[in-house]
Amino acid sequence: MPAKRPPIPLSLERILDAALHIADGQGLRRLTMRRLGDALQVEAMAIYHHLPRGKDALMDALAEHVTAVRVEPADGTAWQDRARAWARAGRAALLEHPGVLSLALTKPPKGAALIAIREQAEQLREAGLEGDAPGAVRTLRAYVFGSVAVEVQQSGWADPDAAVRDARTTEGEREFERGLDALLAGLAATGS
Repeated sequence: MPAKRPPIPLSLERILDAALHIADGQGLRRLTMRRLGDALQVEAMAIYHHLPRGKDALMDALAEHVTAVRVEPADGTAWQDRARAWARAGRAALLEHPGVLSLALTKPPKGAALIAIREQAEQLREAGLEGDAPGAVRTLRAYVFGSVAVEVQQSGWADPDAAVRDARTTEGEREFERGLDALLAGLAATGS
Protein backbone atom coordinates (compact mmCIF):
# COMPACT_ATOMS: atom_id res chain seq x y z
CA MET A 1 0.00 0.00 0.00
CA PRO A 2 1.51 3.35 -1.03
CA ALA A 3 2.36 5.81 1.68
CA LYS A 4 -0.14 8.57 2.23
CA ARG A 5 1.09 11.99 1.14
CA PRO A 6 1.25 14.60 3.85
CA PRO A 7 -1.30 17.38 3.39
CA ILE A 8 -0.14 20.52 1.62
CA PRO A 9 0.27 23.25 4.24
CA LEU A 10 -2.36 25.94 4.15
CA SER A 11 -1.02 29.33 3.09
CA LEU A 12 -2.50 32.65 2.07
CA GLU A 13 -1.35 31.95 -1.49
CA ARG A 14 -3.21 28.61 -1.59
CA ILE A 15 -6.31 30.23 -0.11
CA LEU A 16 -6.28 33.02 -2.70
CA ASP A 17 -5.71 30.59 -5.59
CA ALA A 18 -8.64 28.44 -4.49
CA ALA A 19 -10.85 31.50 -3.91
CA LEU A 20 -10.01 32.86 -7.36
CA HIS A 21 -10.80 29.49 -8.91
CA ILE A 22 -14.23 29.47 -7.25
CA ALA A 23 -14.99 33.11 -8.06
CA ASP A 24 -13.91 32.77 -11.69
CA GLY A 25 -15.69 29.46 -12.20
CA GLN A 26 -18.87 29.92 -10.18
CA GLY A 27 -19.09 33.62 -9.43
CA LEU A 28 -18.33 35.70 -6.37
CA ARG A 29 -21.71 34.96 -4.78
CA ARG A 30 -20.86 31.27 -4.61
CA LEU A 31 -17.58 31.94 -2.77
CA THR A 32 -18.29 31.01 0.84
CA MET A 33 -15.84 30.12 3.57
CA ARG A 34 -17.33 26.62 3.72
CA ARG A 35 -16.99 26.10 -0.05
CA LEU A 36 -13.44 27.48 0.11
CA GLY A 37 -12.60 25.11 2.98
CA ASP A 38 -13.98 22.19 0.96
CA ALA A 39 -11.85 23.18 -2.04
CA LEU A 40 -8.77 23.33 0.19
CA GLN A 41 -9.73 20.11 2.01
CA VAL A 42 -9.67 21.85 5.39
CA GLU A 43 -12.26 22.98 7.88
CA ALA A 44 -13.44 26.49 7.07
CA MET A 45 -12.19 27.67 10.47
CA ALA A 46 -8.60 26.86 9.44
CA ILE A 47 -8.78 29.69 6.91
CA TYR A 48 -9.33 32.20 9.72
CA HIS A 49 -5.77 31.57 10.91
CA HIS A 50 -4.57 33.31 7.71
CA LEU A 51 -7.50 35.72 7.41
CA PRO A 52 -8.63 36.62 10.95
CA ARG A 53 -11.33 38.99 9.69
CA GLY A 54 -12.85 36.15 7.68
CA LYS A 55 -14.71 36.84 4.48
CA ASP A 56 -14.11 40.61 4.64
CA ALA A 57 -10.37 39.99 4.74
CA LEU A 58 -10.69 37.46 1.91
CA MET A 59 -12.51 39.99 -0.28
CA ASP A 60 -9.88 42.66 0.47
CA ALA A 61 -7.08 40.19 -0.32
CA LEU A 62 -8.69 39.16 -3.62
CA ALA A 63 -9.12 42.80 -4.68
CA GLU A 64 -5.53 43.54 -3.74
CA HIS A 65 -4.30 40.44 -5.58
CA VAL A 66 -5.81 41.46 -8.93
CA THR A 67 -5.00 45.17 -8.68
CA ALA A 68 -1.45 45.06 -7.29
CA VAL A 69 0.13 45.03 -10.74
CA ARG A 70 3.86 45.60 -10.95
CA VAL A 71 5.79 46.41 -14.08
CA GLU A 72 9.53 46.89 -14.37
CA PRO A 73 9.97 48.93 -17.56
CA ALA A 74 13.30 49.19 -19.33
CA ASP A 75 15.42 52.20 -18.46
CA GLY A 76 15.08 55.12 -20.81
CA THR A 77 11.51 54.36 -21.90
CA ALA A 78 9.16 57.29 -22.32
CA TRP A 79 6.43 57.82 -19.76
CA GLN A 80 3.82 56.91 -22.38
CA ASP A 81 5.46 53.50 -22.89
CA ARG A 82 5.57 52.93 -19.14
CA ALA A 83 1.93 53.95 -18.76
CA ARG A 84 1.00 51.63 -21.64
CA ALA A 85 2.85 48.72 -19.99
CA TRP A 86 1.06 49.33 -16.68
CA ALA A 87 -2.33 49.62 -18.37
CA ARG A 88 -1.84 46.42 -20.36
CA ALA A 89 -0.67 44.53 -17.28
CA GLY A 90 -3.66 45.80 -15.29
CA ARG A 91 -6.06 44.74 -18.03
CA ALA A 92 -4.47 41.29 -18.25
CA ALA A 93 -4.71 40.76 -14.47
CA LEU A 94 -8.36 41.77 -14.36
CA LEU A 95 -9.30 39.67 -17.39
CA GLU A 96 -7.47 36.69 -15.91
CA HIS A 97 -9.82 36.83 -12.92
CA PRO A 98 -13.11 38.36 -14.07
CA GLY A 99 -14.89 36.78 -11.13
CA VAL A 100 -13.44 39.38 -8.79
CA LEU A 101 -13.78 42.37 -11.11
CA SER A 102 -16.56 43.80 -8.94
CA LEU A 103 -14.18 43.78 -5.96
CA ALA A 104 -11.52 45.59 -7.95
CA LEU A 105 -14.10 48.20 -8.89
CA THR A 106 -15.46 48.75 -5.39
CA LYS A 107 -12.65 48.11 -2.89
CA PRO A 108 -10.24 50.99 -2.25
CA PRO A 109 -6.60 50.12 -2.96
CA LYS A 110 -4.73 48.76 0.06
CA GLY A 111 -1.38 47.20 0.82
CA ALA A 112 0.45 45.98 -2.28
CA ALA A 113 -2.06 47.68 -4.59
CA LEU A 114 -1.43 51.05 -2.97
CA ILE A 115 2.33 50.51 -3.19
CA ALA A 116 2.02 49.61 -6.90
CA ILE A 117 0.04 52.82 -7.55
CA ARG A 118 2.76 54.90 -5.88
CA GLU A 119 5.45 53.07 -7.89
CA GLN A 120 3.57 53.75 -11.10
CA ALA A 121 3.29 57.49 -10.36
CA GLU A 122 6.99 57.61 -9.47
CA GLN A 123 7.98 55.78 -12.65
CA LEU A 124 5.88 58.08 -14.82
CA ARG A 125 7.37 61.17 -13.15
CA GLU A 126 10.93 59.81 -13.53
CA ALA A 127 10.26 59.06 -17.20
CA GLY A 128 9.31 62.66 -17.91
CA LEU A 129 5.60 63.06 -17.20
CA GLU A 130 5.13 66.66 -16.23
CA GLY A 131 2.34 67.68 -13.91
CA ASP A 132 0.15 65.51 -11.72
CA ALA A 133 1.54 61.96 -11.97
CA PRO A 134 -0.81 60.57 -9.26
CA GLY A 135 -3.75 62.10 -11.14
CA ALA A 136 -2.56 60.50 -14.37
CA VAL A 137 -2.35 57.12 -12.61
CA ARG A 138 -5.90 57.52 -11.27
CA THR A 139 -7.10 58.37 -14.77
CA LEU A 140 -5.32 55.35 -16.26
CA ARG A 141 -6.72 53.03 -13.58
CA ALA A 142 -10.24 54.33 -14.15
CA TYR A 143 -9.85 53.72 -17.87
CA VAL A 144 -8.49 50.19 -17.40
CA PHE A 145 -11.18 49.18 -14.91
CA GLY A 146 -13.99 50.64 -17.00
CA SER A 147 -12.67 49.15 -20.23
CA VAL A 148 -12.38 45.71 -18.67
CA ALA A 149 -15.87 45.95 -17.18
CA VAL A 150 -17.31 46.70 -20.62
CA GLU A 151 -15.28 43.90 -22.23
CA VAL A 152 -16.42 41.36 -19.64
CA GLN A 153 -20.02 42.44 -20.16
CA GLN A 154 -19.76 42.23 -23.95
CA SER A 155 -18.04 38.83 -23.85
CA GLY A 156 -21.07 37.31 -22.14
CA TRP A 157 -18.81 35.87 -19.43
CA ALA A 158 -21.05 37.06 -16.59
CA ASP A 159 -24.20 35.48 -18.08
CA PRO A 160 -24.88 32.35 -15.99
CA ASP A 161 -26.49 30.64 -18.99
CA ALA A 162 -23.60 31.32 -21.37
CA ALA A 163 -20.85 28.82 -22.05
CA VAL A 164 -18.17 31.52 -22.26
CA ARG A 165 -14.90 30.58 -20.57
CA ASP A 166 -12.79 33.65 -21.38
CA ALA A 167 -13.71 37.27 -20.79
CA ARG A 168 -11.21 38.46 -23.42
CA THR A 169 -12.42 39.46 -26.85
CA THR A 170 -10.49 40.42 -29.97
CA GLU A 171 -12.65 43.51 -30.38
CA GLY A 172 -12.09 44.36 -26.71
CA GLU A 173 -8.35 44.42 -27.19
CA ARG A 174 -8.59 46.67 -30.25
CA GLU A 175 -10.96 49.04 -28.44
CA PHE A 176 -8.71 49.03 -25.37
CA GLU A 177 -5.64 49.99 -27.41
CA ARG A 178 -7.53 52.68 -29.34
CA GLY A 179 -8.86 54.20 -26.12
CA LEU A 180 -5.46 53.95 -24.44
CA ASP A 181 -3.84 55.84 -27.34
CA ALA A 182 -6.44 58.60 -27.02
CA LEU A 183 -6.04 58.77 -23.25
CA LEU A 184 -2.24 59.00 -23.43
CA ALA A 185 -2.49 61.71 -26.10
CA GLY A 186 -4.86 63.63 -23.86
CA LEU A 187 -2.56 63.30 -20.85
CA ALA A 188 0.39 64.48 -22.95
CA ALA A 189 -1.58 67.47 -24.26
CA THR A 190 -2.66 68.58 -20.79
CA GLY A 191 0.70 67.94 -19.14
CA SER A 192 -0.70 65.26 -16.86
